[in-house]
Amino acid sequence: NFLDKCNTELVSPEYTAEPKIDGLSVSLEYTDGILTRASTRGDGFTGEDVTANIKTIRSVPLKLKDAPEFLEVRGEVYMPKNSFLELVEQQELREEQPFKNPRNAAAGSLRQKDSKITASRKLDIFVFNIQQCRGKDFSKHSETLDFLKEMGFKTVSYKLCTTYEEIEKEINSIGNKRANLAYDIDGAVVKVNSLSQREIMGSTSKTPKWAVAYKYPPEE
Repeated sequence: NFLDKCNTELVSPEYTAEPKIDGLSVSLEYTDGILTRASTRGDGFTGEDVTANIKTIRSVPLKLKDAPEFLEVRGEVYMPKNSFLELVEQQELREEQPFKNPRNAAAGSLRQKDSKITASRKLDIFVFNIQQCRGKDFSKHSETLDFLKEMGFKTVSYKLCTTYEEIEKEINSIGNKRANLAYDIDGAVVKVNSLSQREIMGSTSKTPKWAVAYKYPPEE
């Protein structure tokens, strides 16, 4: 249904297929290349300031070289499976209520008042989108991901697709790798690659019409 709608409204659309990381969505803001603020998504309008805690994540660059004037990126903070198992073991030894899954553990760790506790939890992040960029223009989403990788961010992998068959093959491929990944994913996301075509598709108040998520069955 999603592809039919895109094909009706757009001329020869191209898509990216990406793994959907199961974590906590955050926004990172850089002014003149310096990380100035990190916040959670919250209710979509107001989030929590988690700057001090984000700075404890080693894969978050604190300073960018040759950066645009202002850059805001969105990423997913997650707890690797090994770190989660270590944490649960420690919680059980202390007879504390252990976290149920890595996603809850990541969210609880990022919201700690003491950033030393956050640092000890070995969180990580994948960046998957540019929200705002002043000083540089892009025409495709795939270009933004390549740019972010060059800037030193840890980015999600993506595959360019044009047909239903290619997208289905990639969704199955991501799903087959799921159990062997060092982190949790709960689906795949298919996005229109052209940024100008995204504007044609538009968004509702809550979700973009140019992207769709495919959810895998929950893991026990």
